[in-house]
Amino acid sequence: MRSLWSDTDRGQLVARAERLAPDAVALWGRMRAPEMLAHLTQSMRMATGELPVAAKRTILRYPPIKHFAVYLMPFPKGLPTAPELLARVPGEWRGELDELRAALDRFVARPHTALWPAHPVFGHLTATQWGVLGFRHADHHLRQFGA
Repeated sequence: MRSLWSDTDRGQLVARAERLAPDAVALWGRMRAPEMLAHLTQSMRMATGELPVAAKRTILRYPPIKHFAVYLMPFPKGLPTAPELLARVPGEWRGELDELRAALDRFVARPHTALWPAHPVFGHLTATQWGVLGFRHADHHLRQFGA
């Protein structure tokens, strides 16, 4: 399973983001490319506990549904997201790429044994689950822009 914990997988995500242009057009959804990078950075900040995000009551918090959603279920296009993950106005393109790389570095610097924050939809996640979900989320949005 691909994960942010893999240097290779993480490097491939960063390389795909770097191939994008700030004016890249989304194949679906309303986000612009700079907003997508800011969104991915905010997601990483949520995963490390730097950005608090309000919890939602959902059936996806309970095994085995959570396992299916984190590891297997395709990400639906147009799925609503937490407002906190869309609130930051993106800056200059190169700066957004640097911010994303830095957020990914902080994610992998966090010990697996640390207490990881709860996900707003899935509840408690292990470091392994955060790594898989983070990869799948970034992959989804990079595919949204054809990368």
